[in-house]
Amino acid sequence: LLEDALKLSEHHVPARIVFQRPGQIQAEMRQGDFDYYEELEKIKKKKLQVKECVSVDSDDPLYILYTSGTTGQPKGVVRSNGGHAVALVWSTDYVFNIQKGDTIFTASDIGWAVSHSYTVYGPFMVGATSILYEGKPVGTPDAGAFWRLVSDYGAKTMFTAPTAIRAMAREDPDGLLAKKYNMNRLTSLFLAGERSDPETLRWCQNLVGDHCTVIDNYWSTELGSPVTATCAGIEKNPRQSVKWGSAGKQVPGSVICVLKEDTSEMVDGPNQFGNIVLKLPLPPASFPNLWRNDEGYRQSYFEKYPGYYDTGDAGMIDQEGTDDIINVAGHRLSTGSIEQVLVTHHDVAECCVVPLADPLKGHVPLGIIVKNHSASNQDQILRDLVQATRRDLGAIACFEKAVFVSRLPKTRSGKVLRKSIRELLEGKPLIIPATIEDENVLFEVQHILKKHRLIPTASKL
Repeated sequence: LLEDALKLSEHHVPARIVFQRPGQIQAEMRQGDFDYYEELEKIKKKKLQVKECVSVDSDDPLYILYTSGTTGQPKGVVRSNGGHAVALVWSTDYVFNIQKGDTIFTASDIGWAVSHSYTVYGPFMVGATSILYEGKPVGTPDAGAFWRLVSDYGAKTMFTAPTAIRAMAREDPDGLLAKKYNMNRLTSLFLAGERSDPETLRWCQNLVGDHCTVIDNYWSTELGSPVTATCAGIEKNPRQSVKWGSAGKQVPGSVICVLKEDTSEMVDGPNQFGNIVLKLPLPPASFPNLWRNDEGYRQSYFEKYPGYYDTGDAGMIDQEGTDDIINVAGHRLSTGSIEQVLVTHHDVAECCVVPLADPLKGHVPLGIIVKNHSASNQDQILRDLVQATRRDLGAIACFEKAVFVSRLPKTRSGKVLRKSIRELLEGKPLIIPATIEDENVLFEVQHILKKHRLIPTASKL
């Protein structure tokens, strides 16, 4: 993969340092390659001095991180040095309640913004210990791996994605593996990366016990740190401030608004769906630019709502969090509210809801369902889900169709690729997002949608 990427690069790389991992298949050394350990030995033998840290301006780029492909082609988000340090020192302390000497376990791919911020930079800048884990929530070796790490290293705060929690719940629904470990030091468990449905939060809270609070929070690669959360380092009793199904209150420094479609007018009161925006100026280090893409920076994020940063998400104040919106026969319905109903079924491991074109109603919701391993009767499950949706949301939800898949397509950070599924249903060419975890899952979903004749016949897919 690296060799292919270097071939595509216009920049010539004259030398490469190769770190050969113990116990793994050794990489082939080529011309221009230097072994990491051999170079260290040379430095020691020659008694060479390692150069001091280089001073930089506060606005100089610290790193470039590419956004998820769920919203189109990846864009290089530039993070500045000074503001980034200020934001992470503050948020690590006041949002995640981690101070010098504490231990945090951020269960995230190192290439995700969450891990950049709260595995690497934030904990080290406040003098905390950070657990870097290269396994998965299940299968390395089992669904108790995360809880073992929390117990062994005495983690005070844990941060992961709802997808990881659902994977563990699917493998260990009664939490028996977690009960093997002492997690008394864990006081906060944060979830982010996609919407945290109340059922997932409830399962998680029951698992970790009363001494720990499960907290949803909301941000993005562009923003670099939470803009909504229950701040565990500020609230005297975080548990009382948490509202399941909500991503929390706005974090100090962020001014969040919900605007009407295609206008800069506020929605008419609370519990009204609209577009989530942040009032300018943004907090420190929040998205200073895109790498070599000034025009895209302005057009994608600031032109639609002058004076605001457009998150690209929809939601309501203090209610459903952030989710897609389906226009059904003139009524605006949240996919999150439908998913919230579906996932409460005992045979549903996880799901997502996407719009399906309908000649009469415009769009109707289509459920993409992953069953629990023990479930078998798909027809009965669908009947149960239709009844539950009508009971909880009313007939206007029009939920009547679903397909069953073995897995949901996701990014490496755990976000469900809803946009890719929507494009399949619209008959658009299949484009594999750069951040997809396993492209085979998307092909599996495509096959099932074709089998059920849900992809337009004129499509070239």
